[in-house]
Amino acid sequence: MIRFAFGVRGGMEIIMEKKTVTIHVADTHSGAPAATPAAMMVQVASQYESKIYVECGNVHVNAKSIMGMMALDFAAGSTVEITADGSDEATAIKGLEDFLTGAN
Repeated sequence: MIRFAFGVRGGMEIIMEKKTVTIHVADTHSGAPAATPAAMMVQVASQYESKIYVECGNVHVNAKSIMGMMALDFAAGSTVEITADGSDEATAIKGLEDFLTGAN
């Protein structure tokens, strides 16, 4: 997990969590319509208060947006970067990592 300091606002550093994850498509996603994994990921992301963004290739989207998530080209072995900013950022990144890698 990488923590980035993005500057000072009101005497406090702005810090966000960021992690790169390699996707291992879980068996539960095989044979499912293309929108299903994106919708499931939006559901996972929506459980957290933090602002969460996912980047795959050159596409950077809000993880809580179904349209944004459907714009990503997820495939087994893809590498995505998850960035979260908020009170539960580390937990949010861990939750999305577990979903994307099929960890339970």
